[in-house]
Amino acid sequence: MPSNISLVNDGFICPKPSMQGKSVMQVCCTKDPKFKTNPTLGEKFSPRQDGDLTIMYDILRTYDSNYWAQVTIANHNPLGRLDNWKLSWDWMKDEFIWEMKGAYPSVVDTSECVFGPQGKFYQNLDFSNGLNCERRPTLIDLPLEKANDTKLGMIPSCCRNGTILPPAMDPSKSVSAFQMNVFKMPPDLNRSSFTPPQNWKIEGRLNPDYKCGPPVRVSPTQVPDPSGLLPDTAVFASWQVVCNITQPKGASPRCCVSFSAFYNESIIPCPTCACGCPSNTARTCSSKAPALLLPSQALLVPFDNRTKMSLAWADINHLPVSNPLPCGDNCGVSINWHLFTDYRGGWSARITIFNWEDSSFADWFTAVELNKAAPGFDAVYSFNGTMLDGVNNTIFMQGLPGLNYLVAETDGANPEKDPRVPGKQQSVISFTKKNIPGINIPAGDGFPTKLYFNGEECSLPKVLPTSSSSRISSFTVFTTSIPAVVVFMLVRL
Repeated sequence: MPSNISLVNDGFICPKPSMQGKSVMQVCCTKDPKFKTNPTLGEKFSPRQDGDLTIMYDILRTYDSNYWAQVTIANHNPLGRLDNWKLSWDWMKDEFIWEMKGAYPSVVDTSECVFGPQGKFYQNLDFSNGLNCERRPTLIDLPLEKANDTKLGMIPSCCRNGTILPPAMDPSKSVSAFQMNVFKMPPDLNRSSFTPPQNWKIEGRLNPDYKCGPPVRVSPTQVPDPSGLLPDTAVFASWQVVCNITQPKGASPRCCVSFSAFYNESIIPCPTCACGCPSNTARTCSSKAPALLLPSQALLVPFDNRTKMSLAWADINHLPVSNPLPCGDNCGVSINWHLFTDYRGGWSARITIFNWEDSSFADWFTAVELNKAAPGFDAVYSFNGTMLDGVNNTIFMQGLPGLNYLVAETDGANPEKDPRVPGKQQSVISFTKKNIPGINIPAGDGFPTKLYFNGEECSLPKVLPTSSSSRISSFTVFTTSIPAVVVFMLVRL
């Protein structure tokens, strides 16, 4: 019988047991004052960091040769978003993906394992049942219909077709998760040996660019008990990857804005090559010439079909025309901001979103920053609009239930003659001028200083629509509306 027994895991010291009769032993244990519940907490683990997007790599189950990991992507930025996300990383020790739930590799191929060191070590493993052996795999989300699939789904927050929304839109859709079974290679064949992937990258379709840092070991994530009866339990190990929105050097936006106003018949279109210019157009169009002013109807047709309209408009208004003509904006989404009215007590604007992409946008949103006029925001009439918390002077707008789908570009009524037609959403926004002294709407206060579509900051024109006066009086606007009021009254009579 040992003279002293220490229960280290429970933090008690037990002396030599004493005999109570012939068949009963008794021992009285006292708490060890030097014992720490988790001696490595705060020393071994780094604190969790904040970021626009965080990715957790949690080890759920572990065996000698493989483990199950859960990857959880969480959006924390009020204007951040991902659509059809693609996640990639580098394996550092010849690991490979055997099975997945909630997501899938973009390429299913295990040939690199068969002819590589993995095939030599796992000689009895049928690699035709595996998923991916690439050193840098690319993973994609599953469609909605797979959420309740017993083989591929049944993971909370999985299977949303790659869409991760801002928390303000829907907190339940601001997180995406999946699980995977990862096989290891020697010398890491023990249950406590893990090497997280490195060089993480995540991207979406017409979304902000994210730059991700390295995985950092943090305290184990607490996961809820599936039955809901037991307390949360800790996973075996956790790493955190922090990604922040950035603008890569030389990168172009993927959306653009045009300006127009009630006091000027011309549209100031999106800037030339706002979303980049194809290299093969250098000899046929100018990437430096300013875009030609347009009549309002030209906004409804693709750029390649606007040439006759823009040249005719330039001829009528005696506007200069460059040779060669300016290149297009090459943007998948364009937004027109039209100054609709301006009067003594308030003003209004009309926003129109055009989708020139071949695919639609579900649960779209746009955000408009108005440095001086935003405090006067009153209402949006066809969208759901609110002032955005945590972002100064920004109005957040999204489609109303049932109208939150921005359809793709489609063929015209007569495809052989008519140009393709963009998907379109439109609304009027009203503002007051109360408690905003000195505001001058036509001089610039009524035009956005920044505008976002699905988190991507759009390119803005460098000039504003001009008028005969830098300040339009309320009398001018009021008198122009009198004929319309008279006609309305006559019709009623």
